[in-house]
Amino acid sequence: DFVPVQEGNAPLIAAMSQPAIRIVALTVTEGGYYQTGTGDFDAAHADMVHDAANPDTPRSAFGAMIAALRARRDADAGPFTCQSCDNLQGNGDILRQTIVGLARLSDAALADWIDAHCTFPNAMVDCIVPATGPSELALARDLGVADNVPVTHENFRQWVIEDAFCAGRPAWEKVGATLTNDVHAYEAMKLRCLNAGHQIIANAGEILGVETINGCMENAAINAFFHKVELTEIVPHVHAVPGMTPEAYVDLIARRFANPQIRDTTRRVAFDGSSRHPGFILPVIRDALAAGTSVCGLALVEALWARMCEGTREDGSEIAPNDPSWDALQAAAKAAKTRPESWLDQTRIYGDLARDAVFVTAFSRWLSLINEVGTTATLTAYVANDPQID
Repeated sequence: DFVPVQEGNAPLIAAMSQPAIRIVALTVTEGGYYQTGTGDFDAAHADMVHDAANPDTPRSAFGAMIAALRARRDADAGPFTCQSCDNLQGNGDILRQTIVGLARLSDAALADWIDAHCTFPNAMVDCIVPATGPSELALARDLGVADNVPVTHENFRQWVIEDAFCAGRPAWEKVGATLTNDVHAYEAMKLRCLNAGHQIIANAGEILGVETINGCMENAAINAFFHKVELTEIVPHVHAVPGMTPEAYVDLIARRFANPQIRDTTRRVAFDGSSRHPGFILPVIRDALAAGTSVCGLALVEALWARMCEGTREDGSEIAPNDPSWDALQAAAKAAKTRPESWLDQTRIYGDLARDAVFVTAFSRWLSLINEVGTTATLTAYVANDPQID
């Protein structure tokens, strides 16, 4: 069925209030969970302030879920499972933080009831789904399918779910899902190798005018850069899961990224870097700094993002705005052309990393080198272990 989108979310709240509803699953994007730069609940965000003051007519999906849970509690209809499907480490834990944190702003007793009775399973979803564009529309037509919004995806799919459902669940394991009580290792492997891997190659691809992810993997400099960063700076901070080592997983995703049948655009993968880099790249940098291992290539990933956010490719063509915070990112990127550290002054993104001498030094050297010799030469220098920049 379809629930109409209306201001105040009354139809959605009514649907979720029905006793037959046992699970409410959502995908709102990595940056949509109202977190501060340190990962805490952002109670000061305008949406959260609004929903706390207007709990019966909320603006956010989380406010709507809370309103439905209030109605269910009052009607003795029981709780439902709140299930995040977003690419976040501990996505269920983060969803709990958002729901309980928001509820507590207006109704402490309800917040306690939700915290005690609802479950928030962590999960990892893995399947590359390109944005629908002309090639996907043409594929549907060629197949004889009349569809103006066809969705295509690769032939790989994986869903790992923490088995924590307060009101029952379908037997998803019968159709290939993995139910487990320890999903974190799967989450970390996927987010750090695949999602971070996308960010490793996408910004370089945008700067060089490479349109697709498989095109990035065909580019010798980008491909070599991807493999070196993954195997030397990410894999050491990823644990194996049953049946898969981190090294084997990197090989698997390299083949998936190179699949020419999946026309995944570089622009789509580079979109919303202000959410994706803090979610996928920066946690690995922090772990590596704490362990005393190299962040040289990861600092280069961040320098490439900064260069991309200047808004032009090396051929002089324009990169259209590609982030909800594009204006601020572009201003920081332009300031960083003369003072690289200006990019890291974005504390909502980098936090304490802007004060780490090892990371700041590596980042600044890379961004200066990119501006001096270009992206391809810089990637080649990194892969070749040029002592002047390592």
